[in-house]
Amino acid sequence: MTAITQHTPDALLAAYASGSLSPVFSLVVATHISMCATCRASYESHQAIGGALLDATDAISLSDGLKNDIFAKLDMAPEAALPRDLPKPAAAKGIYPGPLMEALKNKPPRWRSLGLGMKQAIISADSHGSVRLLHIPPGQAVPDHGHNGMELTLVLQGSFSDETGRFGPGDIEVADEDLEHTPVADAGDPCICLAATDAPLRFNEFMPRLFQPIFRI
Repeated sequence: MTAITQHTPDALLAAYASGSLSPVFSLVVATHISMCATCRASYESHQAIGGALLDATDAISLSDGLKNDIFAKLDMAPEAALPRDLPKPAAAKGIYPGPLMEALKNKPPRWRSLGLGMKQAIISADSHGSVRLLHIPPGQAVPDHGHNGMELTLVLQGSFSDETGRFGPGDIEVADEDLEHTPVADAGDPCICLAATDAPLRFNEFMPRLFQPIFRI
């Protein structure tokens, strides 16, 4: 793998470490951290800082009534519902790192055609956002679009280029409402990306807008 040059911004690493980052973005960040030693070290630093802050925080005493209520609710949980051993994260398979394989339930992606040789495999999509895999043939452009929110795109294989630069394996692009671009897969292997959005994309051409509800992108 070539050197990773486009990293997860520190603010997103801090949000991920604190548990405040949305699930769709958390999957992309977790997958990037598993590929990038630099961001993994930064993430561990944020975890250490958070732990130190908790240690320095004064303890809050609980009333006997509140403690008894909490313990009573724990006692009501059926024994079968309390896992004894947490499942181990899935191992990487090919170009798909462990966190992504875990999200895929250790199964191959279920690709669906988008036309023009492009494919997608939706991992999750709801009112809070979506995360999907994209497969883009060499030389193929993603239709020109803007963003109604944030989009994180992590390259797993191949590379793509747009108005902001080139992104290869392990690189992550952060797009917001200010960016309009036309990503194009570079020559070589097909470009496979993990992409997450918290709002629908804003396509500038009629045909992508027409099929947008069908493809849920």
